[in-house]
Amino acid sequence: MKRCYLAVLLPLLLSVASASAPDQNPAEKSSPPPRMSTHTRMEMIRAFEANLVYIRTQFPMGKKGLTLKNGTLSPSGMDLQRLIVTWGPSVKPGDQASITSIAIKNDLIHFEINGGPVKKHKWYQNIEIDGANASITPSDANANPRGSYVDLVFDHYVPEMDASQLKSLLRPVFDFDSKSAVEAYLETVPPKVKEAIKNHQVLVGMNREMVIYSRGRAPKKIREKTGETEYEDWIYGEPPQDVDFVRFIGDEVTRVETMKVTGEKIVRVEKEVEINRPTVAAASPTAQPVHAPSLRRPGEDLPNAPPTSTSTSPVPPVPDGPPPIDPGSKSPDFMPSEIAQANLAR
Repeated sequence: MKRCYLAVLLPLLLSVASASAPDQNPAEKSSPPPRMSTHTRMEMIRAFEANLVYIRTQFPMGKKGLTLKNGTLSPSGMDLQRLIVTWGPSVKPGDQASITSIAIKNDLIHFEINGGPVKKHKWYQNIEIDGANASITPSDANANPRGSYVDLVFDHYVPEMDASQLKSLLRPVFDFDSKSAVEAYLETVPPKVKEAIKNHQVLVGMNREMVIYSRGRAPKKIREKTGETEYEDWIYGEPPQDVDFVRFIGDEVTRVETMKVTGEKIVRVEKEVEINRPTVAAASPTAQPVHAPSLRRPGEDLPNAPPTSTSTSPVPPVPDGPPPIDPGSKSPDFMPSEIAQANLAR
């Protein structure tokens, strides 16, 4: 009986030991991918350059673009909004853009859209053709200083990959799959806003761009002022249909009023969706430097300014008579008149 138990337990023990044994070559599974080859670099440039994409995030104008590493964008949040407020937006979510330049460097891939942030000049743009009546300078219509860029950064070097893998890495900024601007824009808004746009509804708290995607451009607009507050009403529809009055204060919907065909009036003023909006920090007053430049002489005060010092210097006394004559000095060749002597005596 003992031999039978041993014959049954021995294979079980061997199988458990083999399953719990560590891998013989763990380095093979964790080996890093190779560097991107020269052939793959050329294929990537051919596949992505001059490609039309839809934008999924805001790009600022100016020389500072975006950086994408491990799926995280920087700058983002308020830092990105400050750049957009300062320099203006280059492209916004839902816009179509063109990848005009790709540069693969040591640890990043540089993508420029719409010509990049700096206007580039071709060699032939420096040539002037002088004619009989005027001179002609060639211009490049594709150069656009309103472009921007994004840097796709890797840890140590650019690894080997195919086009589909690179598209998935660029998903936070570029949309290669959408067929229209609306599809691309819907992927960048909150779910509640996305559902409202699909149903052609307007929510209090939306911005102008969301309302345009939801209802289109308003055929009628009225701008009014209540006290110190200016607002604008966008009117959608005409009787005998429902008429919607969408009120904007700045870039935000603050009131939606609907006049039904039955005469019922529905007014919504409570905020239904919260949208992050760019803000400008108030400029703090700067103190005047201690040694500010001035055209005044040292010790001189402004005409209406109080005197800088309360101490008074003694005034030298005025002699009653003429100044004394030095005996050793030579007498003048002329004698002053009586009037001059009287003036001197004063």
